[in-house]
Amino acid sequence: MLTHASPGTGNDSTTQIDVSAYAWVVFALTVGLLLSDYMSRQVLNAVFPMLKVTWNLSDTQLGSLSSVVALMVGVLTFPLSVLADRTGRVKSIALMAAMWSLATLGCAFSTNYHEMLLARAFVGIGEAAYGSVGIAVVLSIFPARLRSTLTAAFMAGGAFGSVLGMALGGAVAAHLGWRAAFGAMAGLGIVLLVCYRCAVTEKQLARLQPADTNPRAQVQGMRMSFRTLMKGLFSTKSVVCAYVGSGIHLLVPAAVWAWMPSFLNRYYGMSTGKAAMSAAMFVLATAFGMVVCGILADRLSKHERERTWSTAVAFCLICFVLLTIGFRMPAGPAQLVVISAGMFFSAGATGPSGAMVANLTPPSIHASAFATLTLANNLLGLAPAAVLTGIVADRIGLLGALQLVPFAPLVAAIAFFIGRRNYGVDLDRLSALREHAGG
Repeated sequence: MLTHASPGTGNDSTTQIDVSAYAWVVFALTVGLLLSDYMSRQVLNAVFPMLKVTWNLSDTQLGSLSSVVALMVGVLTFPLSVLADRTGRVKSIALMAAMWSLATLGCAFSTNYHEMLLARAFVGIGEAAYGSVGIAVVLSIFPARLRSTLTAAFMAGGAFGSVLGMALGGAVAAHLGWRAAFGAMAGLGIVLLVCYRCAVTEKQLARLQPADTNPRAQVQGMRMSFRTLMKGLFSTKSVVCAYVGSGIHLLVPAAVWAWMPSFLNRYYGMSTGKAAMSAAMFVLATAFGMVVCGILADRLSKHERERTWSTAVAFCLICFVLLTIGFRMPAGPAQLVVISAGMFFSAGATGPSGAMVANLTPPSIHASAFATLTLANNLLGLAPAAVLTGIVADRIGLLGALQLVPFAPLVAAIAFFIGRRNYGVDLDRLSALREHAGG
């Protein structure tokens, strides 16, 4: 089982180890597949206006086509992640990429809403464990000092993939129709899958493991009972707060990414193609914000561990203020600028959340811990965001629905604040337990 270099906060002996060039190759290829993952997921949002007209769909139905993917991811991420640890992560990644690519191709051939809903469900099944398995692979071959940065950069790959899916999907749809847009995303996924399978193997990944990785701990991690696993995943109040805060704060980017093309189409009179391209800029702002916030969190918490939580709280509160103001401003360039600024911080707590979870769980179950984090992210934020926004939009209008969305990071900030109060005690207790187990 692949594990992180150490369970601590990044001050261990492994933190000064040079990172090999091949580790960065693995990182690039893993992020490349994540791009394909989110391109397949978000291309749908670019063609919302076309599907609404073609099949006379309500906003609730449109939202369900987006939310069903996150729902499948949320429900299946944990069992499929555990299965991946036992059957081999590289093989599992290949199977997942093949499924989401073929399911996206199935979307291109859908003839009605129900066929599209089924195809989108299979996209979600294919993507279910990729986030947790992919980040576990990446973090297992890098030093602990880079956890917030790498987690944020990896997750930002999803945002960049969303940008590409919306922008390229919208451009293809404008010229060749919405079916061609789905077909293009499927083809790209298959190409990236072939590249990954040829370049990455389990044996090559094993060679990148830190020299001090404990093989016995890896075996114990695979053989531990379900009760012991659950105890490790939910052993402290602070790790539970990290799961909850991370999930709730991601409701904002999920809702805005899904509905921004429609928002620009309805309130700014943009065509489908232009709305998709313009909406991609908001996703791009989120992506850059994730990376910058992750780097900032690592630097600020280098000498004071509680600052990881403080940065997460700050990012959530800034997002709340900016988006609350932005969606209540009159339509125009100023409104779009303020919304963009809010989106820069909308997923800023992603990197800190990943670092918190890694620091608060044993290395032998980090893949399962990230699966739990992915589960929380999807069930609390990503899955309900689009459909709930659609349901509210059918009643009070899309603008009114989007004006309610910024309250999610306010709730997340409260969760992170509670976690911060317990973090020091929890981390000291876990360190003592690890030292006792090692002795």
